[in-house]
Amino acid sequence: MLGHLTAKSDVYSFGVVLLEMISGRRAIDKNQPSGEHNLVEWAKPYLSNKRRVFRIMDPRLEGQYSHTRAQAAAALAMQCLSVESKCRPTMDEVVKALEQLQESKDMQRKGADHKHHHVRNSGQGRSTGTHGGADVPRIASAYPRPTASLLGG
Repeated sequence: MLGHLTAKSDVYSFGVVLLEMISGRRAIDKNQPSGEHNLVEWAKPYLSNKRRVFRIMDPRLEGQYSHTRAQAAAALAMQCLSVESKCRPTMDEVVKALEQLQESKDMQRKGADHKHHHVRNSGQGRSTGTHGGADVPRIASAYPRPTASLLGG
């Protein structure tokens, strides 16, 4: 079915928006190098590989997300961008996946708050956060980012 808007085409569109958020790029950008003008076409090969997915991540998000959540967000984008509409999730399934990402972020934040409290009270005086389970110094973003990010901590 071509040219008809459906719930599944809305899911595809959301996948494009999610990919824009993950990569920090526009869906169509003629300022990108040749072969990278169309975000979906450029990013799809990276989305399907757990190790290569980090090559498309917005560098301004560096250190603000766990590898697990980044991979989960990329997998969700890949599902939404499936060429076959019947292979795309429903919007209810998308919402559930996003809620799970948020819950895992909240759980990690609680663990980080506990670690932060422990470090502060241990006399070291250094503020730390977590990135993939390891303590790393918190670095301020180069520009304001929404605090309700799915990936950020």
